[in-house]
Amino acid sequence: VQLQAFGGGLVQAGGSLKLSCATSGSIFSIVAMGWYRQAPGKQRELVAIITSGGSTNYVDSVKGRFTISRDNAKNTVYLQMNSLKPEDTAVYYCYKDVGGIGRYWGQGTLVTVSS
Repeated sequence: VQLQAFGGGLVQAGGSLKLSCATSGSIFSIVAMGWYRQAPGKQRELVAIITSGGSTNYVDSVKGRFTISRDNAKNTVYLQMNSLKPEDTAVYYCYKDVGGIGRYWGQGTLVTVSS
């Protein structure tokens, strides 16, 4: 298994969750890692990305609330989600882009935010 995501759950609006995505294999070939999410009846959208150089980017709806980070020693990428809103409810998927190979996906982890 290349990627394993953890940390989803049920939280009240205004609360926080931290998702983790552990990857196997060499980290040196990874170009970028990130998180997508897919809400019921909606298309999958890119939430956050972190490049091998450490640059980050976020979808506008989560800017200022979510933070993507990585721990190279643990081969893990995190998504800290604060001030959660009901519209953040979705299945969250992590991915990694490996140079010369392509994209790997982790299994989804469900985040449910109650109002």
